[in-house]
Amino acid sequence: MAGDSIVRTRNAPPPVGAYPHARRAGDLLFLSGIGPRSADGSTIPGVTLADDGQVVAHDIGVQCHAVFANVRSVLESAGARWEDLVDITVFLTDIENDFAEYNRVYAEYFDENGPCRTTVEVQRLPTPIAIELKCIACITGP
Repeated sequence: MAGDSIVRTRNAPPPVGAYPHARRAGDLLFLSGIGPRSADGSTIPGVTLADDGQVVAHDIGVQCHAVFANVRSVLESAGARWEDLVDITVFLTDIENDFAEYNRVYAEYFDENGPCRTTVEVQRLPTPIAIELKCIACITGP
């Protein structure tokens, strides 16, 4: 397909499986699930882990800012802009306690003309994170 390409970047955390950061299909850019891990994948901002690796506490605000920065890095690596986002699916591990703060931080990045959004609670995510985003952007040009 014309305009079809795989996107991999060192500016965002490495995927935890056999998949790319994103894939462009025509004018659409599909981002794989992105969490708040550091770009080198060694730390998770806003999480406190016990010696056994279990999450003791997390700061959803810090994790939101980190995940948005990672999404921006993948977008830019693909030649897209923040404003190109058209749809976001958000996975939270504790919607009851985290939704209000997540929604507040989200509003710092998007106004009422932002992308469509779906937010769901999941029991857990593949790494000890409290939030993950799955995004679609629409980009034009080369």
